[in-house]
Amino acid sequence: MSGFLNWIEERIPMMRVANMHAIQYPAPRNMNFWYVFGFLATIVLVNQIVTGIWLTMNFEPSAERAFASVEYIMREVDYGWLIRYMHSTGASAFFIVVYMHMFRGMIYGSYQKPRELLWVFGMLIYLALMAEAFMGYVLPWGQMSYWGAQVIVSLFGAIPVIGPDLVVWIQGDYVISGATLNRFFALHVIALPLVIVILVFLHIIALHEVGSNNPDGIPIKHKKGSLSEDEKTKYEIHEYYTAKYDIADDVVPFFPHIVLKDLVAFSIFLFGFCYIMFFAPEMGGKFLEHPNFEIANPLKTPEHIFPVWYFTPFYAILKAVPDKLFGVIAMFAAIAALFALPWVDRGRVRSWRYRSGLHKVNLLVFAAVFVFLGYLGGTPQENWKIVASQIATIMYFGFFVLLWMYSKNETTKPVPTRIPR
Repeated sequence: MSGFLNWIEERIPMMRVANMHAIQYPAPRNMNFWYVFGFLATIVLVNQIVTGIWLTMNFEPSAERAFASVEYIMREVDYGWLIRYMHSTGASAFFIVVYMHMFRGMIYGSYQKPRELLWVFGMLIYLALMAEAFMGYVLPWGQMSYWGAQVIVSLFGAIPVIGPDLVVWIQGDYVISGATLNRFFALHVIALPLVIVILVFLHIIALHEVGSNNPDGIPIKHKKGSLSEDEKTKYEIHEYYTAKYDIADDVVPFFPHIVLKDLVAFSIFLFGFCYIMFFAPEMGGKFLEHPNFEIANPLKTPEHIFPVWYFTPFYAILKAVPDKLFGVIAMFAAIAALFALPWVDRGRVRSWRYRSGLHKVNLLVFAAVFVFLGYLGGTPQENWKIVASQIATIMYFGFFVLLWMYSKNETTKPVPTRIPR
């Protein structure tokens, strides 16, 4: 057996790659619970791919049969209801862990130099994930699927000159129809998952090149020769990471130290995931909207049309602007601002542990505003909610403006040169 494994290793260096990027990967030893969400996002991604494959075996992407095929999966296919709920619950779980993962990056400055490209790849994953979720949202061909697609696709019509033609091109027809459903199915099942997997691969490669950040925001890699022998790590770290740098005794191998922490987090996550999946898969209409249990009817408009909860903050920004074109611009600008965060923040300190009180307040207010926008975008509109959305939108963009203004000359606390013991 060992000879056979050596024969494979000589031709495909699986163990070398596993040691380099997993087993012997140097991880900061002070990683806390905020660092489990990247691992959980990977687990949910695998869940979505596997359950998605099983669902496509019985799904028919046509306007006449899509809704009935979902009902067939739920009622007739052995454990079809379980697979469908794993997929629908997984969609919301994906955004929960991704939002937490992004917030962790913001509080510990994981987007700052030299991790700018790492952040950009992460944001591209987020953008592709939004597109993937929207395409999947349309596939059940229920009332909210149809009218949600009608609202979102029509936004592109606000683009000057090319808008109307762009809408027809996206729909594949002059109206939302079976042609739209069919092309969304192709994008949801083949194109976008492939894009997401490639971006995740690039995200991990970029992470392992610059090294993981930590709650103190200080480097664990040092210039060759800058550390004494006593300061160098006592752990066995792969030569890939020690060839150009000295690794301080502030790290632990990814396996088993970080893996065990991730497995504990996964156990807790799995408990909550299974509870929702078995006892509250609809989550009061937040995960599976009640109108979507009715087949799509172009002649019957739902009383209230708003997207799934993970899109509602940006939908609230869209509705806060009276003009349709400027509303679309504001919505996409809200996402673009997150892309630009590494260059908006001009601070010299990464972790908020050592940054000013103003920065901590600004970041917490931003998080609260984002959640509040989600509430405003996911509930029926009222006069006070329109005003509140406009104020919250100003505060959302105000976070980036304030960050740009104070970060360069920010008063910070002394940052340790090594991870405190």
